[in-house]
Amino acid sequence: MKAFRLDELEAERIANDGAYLQFLRERNMSVGLYALNAGEHDPQKPHNQDEVYFVVSGRASVSVGLETTEVARGSVVYVPAGVAHKFHHISEDLRVLVVFSPPES
Repeated sequence: MKAFRLDELEAERIANDGAYLQFLRERNMSVGLYALNAGEHDPQKPHNQDEVYFVVSGRASVSVGLETTEVARGSVVYVPAGVAHKFHHISEDLRVLVVFSPPES
């Protein structure tokens, strides 16, 4: 078993001075913590993997392709591989668990 605590992951992400911390990588998937603070710009580009976002905290809008929706704690969003997507109008610091399948390269 591998178990993780969000507060410890957040501390590690901050210590590594990055918006994204991959903390699990297996044969068929990888998982990371993505952080964007209120008012920040999301620089993401389309990925070669399918993604699932689970919003742990914060508030924002997310656009996937031509669709846009509001997200907050508890929201889950699926993004197909190759589709343009980004968070925007981030009104509260955003912390998101990201699952990539297959693992992010």
